[in-house]
Amino acid sequence: MKNTYLLKSEQAEKIYEKICSLPIVDYHCHLSPKEIYEDKPFDNIGEMWLAGDHYKWRLMRTAGIDEKYITGNASWKEKFLKYAKALEFAAGNPLYHWSHMELSMFFGIDTPLKSDNAAEIYDEANAYIAKNKLSPRKLIEQSDVEVICTTDDITDDLSYHKLISEDKSFKTKVLPSFRTDNLLLIKRDGYGDYIKKLSEVSGIAISTLADLKTAVKNRLDFFCECGCKFTDVGIPYFPNSIADDDKANQVFADALHGKEIDDGAYRGFIGNMYLFLAEEYYKRNLVMQMHLAVYRNANSALFRSAGADCGADCVGDEISGTELIKLLDAINENSGMPKTILYTLNPGNAAQIASVAGAFPNVRCGAAWWFCDHKRGIKEEIEIIAENSSLGSFLGMLTDSRSFLSYARHDYFRRILSDILGDWVKGGEYDEESAEKLAAKISYYNVKELTDK
Repeated sequence: MKNTYLLKSEQAEKIYEKICSLPIVDYHCHLSPKEIYEDKPFDNIGEMWLAGDHYKWRLMRTAGIDEKYITGNASWKEKFLKYAKALEFAAGNPLYHWSHMELSMFFGIDTPLKSDNAAEIYDEANAYIAKNKLSPRKLIEQSDVEVICTTDDITDDLSYHKLISEDKSFKTKVLPSFRTDNLLLIKRDGYGDYIKKLSEVSGIAISTLADLKTAVKNRLDFFCECGCKFTDVGIPYFPNSIADDDKANQVFADALHGKEIDDGAYRGFIGNMYLFLAEEYYKRNLVMQMHLAVYRNANSALFRSAGADCGADCVGDEISGTELIKLLDAINENSGMPKTILYTLNPGNAAQIASVAGAFPNVRCGAAWWFCDHKRGIKEEIEIIAENSSLGSFLGMLTDSRSFLSYARHDYFRRILSDILGDWVKGGEYDEESAEKLAAKISYYNVKELTDK
């Protein structure tokens, strides 16, 4: 991979040179704390790439590859060869960029991956893995990652986070994030069992909304004791009202008894819980992340056979800007606004969300998310934030990934950012010294400040 990759001007190259070696703060990802703690050396690149990466699975399906080679029982080598076949003709897909960046950065392989050389590259990569005993921690250290914020259900015992923190030989901080999806998805089958588990881990017998909130506060305190800095939610629903406690309590009671809950009542319940959660986050100085406009498990047959997170989630409809305004305003009036990051999977209302974020304190737009984190999407998100907000407050890239090789995405982002700023400098729209400082703030220093507090 050439050092000038994605950099189209001398100005861009100079900016990139200033930021390419900055450490990484990965403030939102889906890495496994258990795998980080156990630090088992990897066996082969097929497993490293394809064991849980729904981005790659989705590409393979759209290329017509049989499910046997995606989530089925084919060997890792067979799966790798099929992925190479799909990747060869995936021009413009970010996976084409990321996969080749990973081969170059982690294995020293700069040959384009194709069907006719896939077996050779598979063997070359595996030899490198064996020789260097590549493991989760080695890849994290090689990528110079200072902080990792994992995504953790609020019932998690965080045992592996504790074990990692006790290991002074590992310098990277691995912090839990408070993810409330399962708490809020009260219409899902098995919700009553989930509340029983929450009761057990919190020590609170839960039968009412007040009990539920007491249990949540208990878990929040526990997460904070374990170093939690960020919270998150990414459900495919958004409140259109804020139910009072009596109405929300009735909805919760109906959920516990397995009764049918209509959409309006459910969304009002979510509004009540969002207001409550935001207040608790504000008290604890936690960052509230909201992932918006997602549709989960679109393919019912695939969900039944392969489960969630298998590559069948989609861009959801645009959320209502009016409903977002009302929720943020209610939070601000009720408790004050916690530090908040808004992500949208639907780029159609990205500019609207940016304008809404600008109306409230402590609210920022997040990185281009998931289906938007390709070159064009990253560029558009940077430009939207610049046009509607202060680019100097942007928190930059995150991996949102389960792969220990995905830190290449931070370099991908830094190159795109440098190219945009370099273009502005070249055109006389911005000065070079400020561009270098701005790139460093976005790539590292802004989010470092959040995780240091």
